[in-house]
Amino acid sequence: MTDPDFVQAFDGVMKGRYANRFFIDRPVPHETVRAILEAARYAPSGANTQPWRVHALAGAAKARICADILAAHDREAAQHASEYTYYAPDLPDRYQGRKQEFGRVFYGALGIAQDDAAGRASQTAKNYAFFGASVGLIVTIDRRLETGSWLDLGMFLQNVMLAAKVRGLDTCPQETLAKYHRVLRRHLPIAPQDIVVCGMALGFCDTAAASRRGVMERAPVEAFASFHGFEAPPARDTGE
Repeated sequence: MTDPDFVQAFDGVMKGRYANRFFIDRPVPHETVRAILEAARYAPSGANTQPWRVHALAGAAKARICADILAAHDREAAQHASEYTYYAPDLPDRYQGRKQEFGRVFYGALGIAQDDAAGRASQTAKNYAFFGASVGLIVTIDRRLETGSWLDLGMFLQNVMLAAKVRGLDTCPQETLAKYHRVLRRHLPIAPQDIVVCGMALGFCDTAAASRRGVMERAPVEAFASFHGFEAPPARDTGE
């Protein structure tokens, strides 16, 4: 029998998770990171292929990599690019509108004007220190795999984020770290056939700083789902 309290708590974890960009300098124990990955590995994948690989960074190893990426970003950002395209070059209006709204809410909450290129660049650079989180994850996938395996990888990443959230930790997935795959390869045993998909900040939230973040509204169910073959839902009582 379904436990309503458990359902409510589980739904609350999913609804309460967001891409946090504000962390405190508090170490996350190795055993906690391992437990998160232990839970996340049960994500579904086609024919149980499990097409993910994770490099977990902390301490001096993370500091060296962050310093190297930041130096590359400062000196030669234009020379670095991801090995895959994240956004379509011509986003349909629906998605372009949501993307623009994200920028307005996110940068507006930080007091960064739309035309403040320097302010936006400074905020972007914080990605390369994992926003101060004590753990950084680098996630790769074999380039010989097809789109279906990327779907599997997405479910694994969601598992990582939810497993972190129930342990009192926050996360932020970061595609922009994929741009510096050549720098990452200098430090990590990334196979030539692997593509760097993203990074992920993992750590303890700076709640005071995070309180400034804008709220990103999500589309209602009616905006993306249609129902077929169900009984009509009961009419809502309007109180009239």
